[in-house]
Amino acid sequence: MAGAPDVAAAARSGRWTRDPVAVASLAVVALVVVVAVGAPYLAPHDPYLQSLPDRRAAPGGRFPLGADEFGRDVLSRVMYGAGLALRTALVSTGIGLASGTLLGLLAGFFGGWLDDVIMRAMDVLLAFPYLLLAIAIVSALGPGEVTTQIAIGFWALPSFARMVRGAALSLREREFVEAARAQGAGAIRLMARHVLPHAAWPLVAFATLFVARAILVEAALSFLGLGAQPPAASWGSMVASGRDYLRIAPHIALAPGAAIAVTVLAFNLLGDGLRLAFDPRQGQV
Repeated sequence: MAGAPDVAAAARSGRWTRDPVAVASLAVVALVVVVAVGAPYLAPHDPYLQSLPDRRAAPGGRFPLGADEFGRDVLSRVMYGAGLALRTALVSTGIGLASGTLLGLLAGFFGGWLDDVIMRAMDVLLAFPYLLLAIAIVSALGPGEVTTQIAIGFWALPSFARMVRGAALSLREREFVEAARAQGAGAIRLMARHVLPHAAWPLVAFATLFVARAILVEAALSFLGLGAQPPAASWGSMVASGRDYLRIAPHIALAPGAAIAVTVLAFNLLGDGLRLAFDPRQGQV
């Protein structure tokens, strides 16, 4: 496939592993994943167990990060919140990735009226502020974890569609695609075997960046009371409940706030590292 982007060579070159920031961000992401998956075994306390005598207990002793306004262990709730945040972010990103890839391929490969219809619909979605769009969808479907995933995935759809469309437009006239078409390959085979694989690594990098954005939106919706409902341990709802105690027990809001900041930063840096590693133009001066 002459002329195709050689992302495999970029992967084999080890360029990504020579970036200490990307490696460190991967380590943080891996730690968050381990905590999220292992929360039922690693958490020191039941995140839902209330202990009124321990309300707003300071960090230390039985509660390394303190207790919240109901006497629940903040550390345990932050650990369980990692699972909810990652689950929501990954599912919603998957929804946007799958649907956006399909629509983007159809629009970019076939062009014409189909391209116009699909991309005008994407423009309409992009015209809405992202948080307002998510709030509208959650308000229509009702609050909860599943509806939050659908809302964020719907918001992600146009971004992925535009990206895949751009890749399809640039690849559909390349020599290796024309050669496959001359040999009798149909449209579905051309898209699946010759166009999509060469957009895969940029999509992976973009999806990693979008996971960070999805975590932020999930936290924002939970902060507003539209995400996962109590007593679910959500970082956004923990920050919301802790804001009333910032003067007397700041740890209630600071711990989940720090978890959001560190996780989002790690995913952003990891996505940047992947983008730089698998962009063939980075090796050209």
